[in-house]
Amino acid sequence: MIHFQNINGLRIASWINQKPFVEDSKALVFIHGAGGDHTIWVYQYSRIKNNYNIAALELPGHGQSEGPGEQSIQPYVQWVRKTMEGLDVTKPILIGHSMGAAIAVTFALQHGDMLSGIVAVSGGARMKVNPLIFEGLKTDPKTVIEMAAHFSLSRKNFERLSRPVTESLSKVPPVVIYKDFKACDETDLTALVSQIHVPALIVCGADDKMTPPDLSRYLQEHIEGAKLAIIEDAGHFVMMEKPEAFNEALGEFIQSLP
Repeated sequence: MIHFQNINGLRIASWINQKPFVEDSKALVFIHGAGGDHTIWVYQYSRIKNNYNIAALELPGHGQSEGPGEQSIQPYVQWVRKTMEGLDVTKPILIGHSMGAAIAVTFALQHGDMLSGIVAVSGGARMKVNPLIFEGLKTDPKTVIEMAAHFSLSRKNFERLSRPVTESLSKVPPVVIYKDFKACDETDLTALVSQIHVPALIVCGADDKMTPPDLSRYLQEHIEGAKLAIIEDAGHFVMMEKPEAFNEALGEFIQSLP
């Protein structure tokens, strides 16, 4: 169900599986990427909703959440923290996709004591964005969004998922997507990720052209004890393209935690 709360004068939405959450049950908090909303995680929360306390957040300016969005990762980290506090979520596993992965990693650096672990999906310590995307979002956002959806998917999954991914991205105002990409482009955590001391799982599609697997390997190599899952026949939207393989890797990681 969709749960709304007022944070800093804005109505912020989250999909949650139950309220109140079950005491002593592990908590999962999902964070979408640039231009996304909670529905990118539908193949996860719909299948494991009876096993955990789950919240799939919608950042300001995305989905049903109010606001203009943000242009850097740090403000989004604070929105995630305040949303978690409002939902009374304690010691969750923070699961972020793309920009959401950068948010999760930054959160772990700053507030690691609040977490049981992180899962960085299709992310990296740096996530540079082609300057042509920024120009295109100003002049011809429809074409850029269609191209981004095409480029994001493994060729084997394009026919099945290109339309829903394009439609999802098209729901978010282009100015918000522009800011999201700016937040990604300006992220540089290369000198910091080795300071993360919470359990971590790094997941990437083998065919990811947006954030290639080498970016995930860097995270795994520089976060002590981190586990790596590279999933075949999947691109940037690995959790949608190969949900069974993704959920298996996620489930094993969750079960490995106290």
